[in-house]
Amino acid sequence: MQAQAIVFEAPKSLTVRALDLAPMGPSDLEVAVSFSGISTGTERLLWDGTMPPFPGLSYPLVPGYETVGVVTHLGAQVTSFNVGDLVFLPGSYAFQGVQNLFGGSGSKLVAPFDRAVKLKHELADKGVLLALAATAHHVFTVGREGLPMVYPDLIIGHGIMGRLLARMVVAAGQPAPVVWETQALRQSGALGYQVIHPEEDLRKDYSCICDVSGDAGILNIAIPRMRPGGEVVLAGFYKQDLSFAYAPAFMREATVRIAAQWKKHDLDAVAAMFHDGSLSLEGLITHTETPEHAQLAYETAFGDPQCLKMIIDWRGISSGK
Repeated sequence: MQAQAIVFEAPKSLTVRALDLAPMGPSDLEVAVSFSGISTGTERLLWDGTMPPFPGLSYPLVPGYETVGVVTHLGAQVTSFNVGDLVFLPGSYAFQGVQNLFGGSGSKLVAPFDRAVKLKHELADKGVLLALAATAHHVFTVGREGLPMVYPDLIIGHGIMGRLLARMVVAAGQPAPVVWETQALRQSGALGYQVIHPEEDLRKDYSCICDVSGDAGILNIAIPRMRPGGEVVLAGFYKQDLSFAYAPAFMREATVRIAAQWKKHDLDAVAAMFHDGSLSLEGLITHTETPEHAQLAYETAFGDPQCLKMIIDWRGISSGK
């Protein structure tokens, strides 16, 4: 069995080519992919070759961990899904002859059923946002197992991650956060919260500051803006090592937390929000391309400030058209 896949042959060099898929096992699903998303965090670093050393990182590789498609075959032991179900998959490991990091950008995937999340068909392309939303939700829960969630009152960056975070805070009925954004093109699109340039903000009493900007110098900007006992949550991915001036952090007894990959409870929480409509997903997917224009799709996703989320529409290939 083969599938078309996007392959990073080397940094900034990709092809779309047929790859062999590993045979299905008894607990696997075969999924005809409808849409896959391009991540502007880790996937950007894989694209431009600046990803720090990472297990499994070598080229050629199949990127992608934001995939939505329709179940076409079931392993013999799978009872919780049906053929025709729409599912989200956070990538796969079935492509042969390449690194699957993260193996989601293909026309067909084979993956264990317990990695799949069933979705309502009406979510369609918006389902690709599930992993990103779960990553945003993890900001509220990381390091706080068994404790109440903490919601940021300042979010740095109004890209798609910053927007999801701010929308989640508002949806939870918490006080609306302030969002900092330096690019004028990205200062619009707020839903129930305020977006300002950091130079316009004089506050120095924030309790929880969440950075999704990826700026390695952010701690020296954020720490002086927090109240004593406040914290910074780092939810971006940083190319350079982070450092900070010790004295301001010492005076505030500052805490720094790092939010990495979502956990199952984050995925379950945002899946429920997707299905009950409590989290608005409108206006977050701004660009769509087909696999034939994959090179343009990646260049736009990483180079156009108006592009919040680029998705690849695989339906023409998956359906055999």
